Amino acid sequence: MADAENTLILTLDTGAVTINLRPDLAPGHVERIKELAREGFYDGVVFHRVIPGFMAQGGDPTGTGMGGSKKPDLKAEFSAEPHLRGICSMARSSSPNSANSQFFICFDDATFLDKQYTVWGEVTEGMENVDALPKGEPPRSPGKIVTARIAADV
Repeated sequence: MADAENTLILTLDTGAVTINLRPDLAPGHVERIKELAREGFYDGVVFHRVIPGFMAQGGDPTGTGMGGSKKPDLKAEFSAEPHLRGICSMARSSSPNSANSQFFICFDDATFLDKQYTVWGEVTEGMENVDALPKGEPPRSPGKIVTARIAADV
C-alpha cells in the first residue's frame, strides 16, 4: 500500500488520477501541494495548457497561466529525476524560484526539462484520464480538477 500521507488523488472530469508524492526529491513543493489540496485550492481549477506529446498544465485559479496562490513562491528544488511520462513537476516563470501553485504532468519524455523544473510526484494510476484532457493553449473547453485530496484525508 502506498503512503496515504504522500498520495494525491486528483478527480478530473475525465476520471481519477493517483499521484505518488516525492518528498524525498522536493520536500517544500510536496508540502505546498498538500497544503493547497487540503485547503481546496485546486478544486474546480482547469488545465489551461494541454500540449499533445508534451504536457498538461494546471493549478492556476484564474485559468490564464498567470495566476497562483497567495502563498509566497517556492525556492527551487531541482533534481536529476528525469521528466518522463507521468512525472508531475512545478511550472514557473523564467525565475528558478518562482514556482507557486501551477504544475504540469508529462505526457511523454521531456528530459530537456531535467534539473530546471522541480519534480514532486509521479502518476501511478489513471494516466489515461490525463491523456483524455481537452488539448489546446488554452483548450476551447478545458478539462478541470473536480477535487484534489490527500489519500490520508479520504
